[in-house]
Amino acid sequence: MTGRPTDDDVLTYSARPQSLMLSFLGIYVLGRGTAVYSGSIIDVFDRVGVSEEAVRSTLARMANRGLLTRQRRGRRVYFGLTAHATGVLRDGERRIQDTGAVNRDWDGNWTLVSFSLPDSRRSDRHDLRSQLIWAGFGMLQNGLWIAPGIKDAASIIDELGLAENVTVFTAQQAKPTESADLVRRAFDTDAIAARYRAFRDRWDTSRPLPSAPDDLARQLILHTDWLQLVRQDPHLPAEHLAADWPAIGAERLFRRLERRYRPKAARIAAEVIDEINVPANARAPE
Repeated sequence: MTGRPTDDDVLTYSARPQSLMLSFLGIYVLGRGTAVYSGSIIDVFDRVGVSEEAVRSTLARMANRGLLTRQRRGRRVYFGLTAHATGVLRDGERRIQDTGAVNRDWDGNWTLVSFSLPDSRRSDRHDLRSQLIWAGFGMLQNGLWIAPGIKDAASIIDELGLAENVTVFTAQQAKPTESADLVRRAFDTDAIAARYRAFRDRWDTSRPLPSAPDDLARQLILHTDWLQLVRQDPHLPAEHLAADWPAIGAERLFRRLERRYRPKAARIAAEVIDEINVPANARAPE
């Protein structure tokens, strides 16, 4: 297609194809009861420099992992959401739309997760750590992770089948420990702040991503970039963050750009995306 980003342009906003795919599905498939033609997805992703081969590989991999369903209409293959994918996307939607960049409602409680897994179960240990990070936990010390507030750690542990290896409890710190000490020890606030500043620097220009061909491409990249940010943000208590915490300004910037791109992106998507309705009895539960 004309206007396709060059290799140099793509490097300025590179993201894993699956991360971009989740953004696309969250915006244009979630809650619609539809499945989207693979060729449409290829067209959309060509706008952000992702090859047809990479799109097909990502779709196949996500289908094999139980995230996508395949629907055939003649020679065309359409992809819809499974219940698992719907849950993942709803969580991302909550993080973007509802949670906010700063936790001003912390009640003083912490959720603690303690575990011990031998080297022979390194893969389980890696999966658990990854899920804990996604849920906003930080490592206080080896084998002990904490997160502010009451977290649903049980669903993570049950999904991974690690109930016999993990201990979960909630607590409040006691003297001589201060909650600010826990934030400092378990979370790299400098790194978190740096990521928000980098987002602001990338997007806070008169015309962000001028090399992207249209607002559909910009919308997809923006959502992916922001979700990757909030996914790495443990949503720490505001009282233990700097008064000029950069997440606040970065969130305002995201909201402003999201509103700017949405109308044109929706019109382009309506022209580009070929979708079919999925029968109600074949849909993932909302």
